[in-house]
Amino acid sequence: MKGAGPWLPHDLLWGMTPAQLPADAPAWAHAVLAAGQPVVVRRALTAPGLVAVGLRGTSREQRYPALLELDTVQRGVCPEALRHVASSRQWPALRALDRLRDELDALEWAWGVSGSAGLELASGVGALHQGSDLDLILRAPEPLSRPRARALLALLDSANCPVDMQLQVPAGALALREWAGSAPRVLLKSAEGARLVSDPWDVREQAA
Repeated sequence: MKGAGPWLPHDLLWGMTPAQLPADAPAWAHAVLAAGQPVVVRRALTAPGLVAVGLRGTSREQRYPALLELDTVQRGVCPEALRHVASSRQWPALRALDRLRDELDALEWAWGVSGSAGLELASGVGALHQGSDLDLILRAPEPLSRPRARALLALLDSANCPVDMQLQVPAGALALREWAGSAPRVLLKSAEGARLVSDPWDVREQAA
């Protein structure tokens, strides 16, 4: 668990209430917050004192972007804190996590659990189902070579369900699967938007 921030994308935050939603927010979003469920930090520019968050409903189509006042945050959990959280549920995504955990722990950088699996492990909300993917993040402050990315992807693909990993780099985030591919440029997502880059770690390219 984390203290008062700063909050990063994929962190789960508690403290948002239905009263903080816009008047046109869907009924399911009000229900999610009324039940005390957390929201997830997303990448977007905000005014001081606010953090961009997303709400998740029971279906894939139920996603809603919102802004949360920082001084109303009660607590937060980062993806790294969920790596070793136990669960009695036997969904394929959680079995894949059990299968991969030791080898991911051996990596030189921190990794964590995000997406539906992260939400379920952090809150107990039944977010997973039989067909759910396992979503992971890897903090990658220094360049990861493409051959090493391919080796890591091969490890993830050896699991018993689809596994997606997002590389968290200083300038934003990108999909491991893209970086492990052969395309000369990959999609880098940041608070300012998304752009194609050849080297996600090259500060000069980000400033161009």
